[in-house]
Amino acid sequence: MVQIASFAALAAVASLFDVTSAVANMPSGNWPTALGTVKYSAAYVVKAGTVFDGQMKLYERSNVPCAGQAEGGKDLAVFLVEPGATLKNVIIGKNQAEGWNDVCEDALTIKGGSASSVAKVIGGGARRAADKIIQHNGGGTVSTEGFYAQDFGKLYRSCGSCKTQVQRKVTLTNVYAVNPKVTLVSVNKNYNDQAKLTNVKVKSSKKAQEVCTWFTAVTKGEPTKLGNGPSPPLCQYSASDVQVTA
Repeated sequence: MVQIASFAALAAVASLFDVTSAVANMPSGNWPTALGTVKYSAAYVVKAGTVFDGQMKLYERSNVPCAGQAEGGKDLAVFLVEPGATLKNVIIGKNQAEGWNDVCEDALTIKGGSASSVAKVIGGGARRAADKIIQHNGGGTVSTEGFYAQDFGKLYRSCGSCKTQVQRKVTLTNVYAVNPKVTLVSVNKNYNDQAKLTNVKVKSSKKAQEVCTWFTAVTKGEPTKLGNGPSPPLCQYSASDVQVTA
């Protein structure tokens, strides 16, 4: 689990946390090779104002095996990234509560934040996620750029059953997705969520691959699926923005 203290920006593998203004390029589709393995017995705290460069090694916990869809907490994380800290060139292994290289539960959970908060996922990628890659429980916007996702349930999910529900926004730019099992983006219509997709490539064997799916969210129980497809401002994209190929 990579968990953010408050609502810091985060990106995976190539640079997990970045504040640069340039838009990341479209991924080539090649998965990075780990240049070694590092195991921690406790979560590593990246302090505000510091930079942690993982040098493209795989990081995981030595004492936290993957527990599938069981929910974890911050004590089961590999890294705790404080606001203003930088975590880059890191591949997160599956032996923790959530993972990037082989996603155990959700690869990234974003909690807290206000309507003006922006979390950035820049570069890198995640694969083999039975459920979600990015779970958005807090407020604000998640901006995902230059990201590669493979064999996953959903790339982004605006929480459908959080006790406190708010409007959430997401942007996908230069994203390459392979074999989505469910959809790329799930948003909540009754809380006026907004999803904007630009230059997204999807490789899928499905005849009718869902790209942006909308729900009625709840604070108790299970959300109800309403539909899918372009529906501005809920799901903002056109055929030229999203290319789906077999």
